[in-house]
Amino acid sequence: MGLSNVKIFHDGDSITVREIAGTIDHSLLRPDITTAELVEGCALAKEYHCVSVCVRPSDLPIVARELRDSGVLVTTVAAFPHGTATTESKVFETIDAIEKGAVEVDVVMNYARFLSGEFDYVQDELARVAAAAHERGALLKVIFENHYLTGEQIAHACRIAEKAGVDFVKTSTGYAPSGSKIEDLKIMRASVSPHIMVKSAGGVKTLDQALAVLATGTVRIGTRSTKAILEEAAQREREGKLFVRF
Repeated sequence: MGLSNVKIFHDGDSITVREIAGTIDHSLLRPDITTAELVEGCALAKEYHCVSVCVRPSDLPIVARELRDSGVLVTTVAAFPHGTATTESKVFETIDAIEKGAVEVDVVMNYARFLSGEFDYVQDELARVAAAAHERGALLKVIFENHYLTGEQIAHACRIAEKAGVDFVKTSTGYAPSGSKIEDLKIMRASVSPHIMVKSAGGVKTLDQALAVLATGTVRIGTRSTKAILEEAAQREREGKLFVRF
């Protein structure tokens, strides 16, 4: 997997519906989602040409089957949503997920250890998980859960994650009291090198919110509101009014 063809948008850029869809990881992580809803979610992602579907680990066989040959990537989570699994468990979850069809894994950082000042622990753990993913041709995103971090801590977490070799830094799980914030995304984009990508998740429910996220240089959006966002985008595109903007 590579990131060489990822397009970065800036405030004021024009954008197409297809390009917005190409930033969306359609989220199917709610704990009560049924098998039928998984199948429906995959069909929606294929219809709208989303970049990926992000699902619970146990759902991978179903989703890998539904998305086969569609061009929509299979994504899952590890140590979700609290990040407190052991390092060995996170590595195993990552390997197991890839063997079951995932090509991207979103692992939750142990932010309790981070808040305890155990930065070497956090970096070593992420490095081991990243190595497990990369050895098997998959990408790794690390979820910080920014609700619990200050701006300075977010920047520090970004530097640790980059040293560990991750591919993306990500705002949140969607299960903390707050999710993605524009100011946090700006900090994240400024705190990592250009080859490290930024993903927003948690609370992006409208087209205007999605466009504001993309204006920060963020390239992925995790959302359950895919259909509503893209249908509004299609209407605005027809009117010639579809632009990335804060």
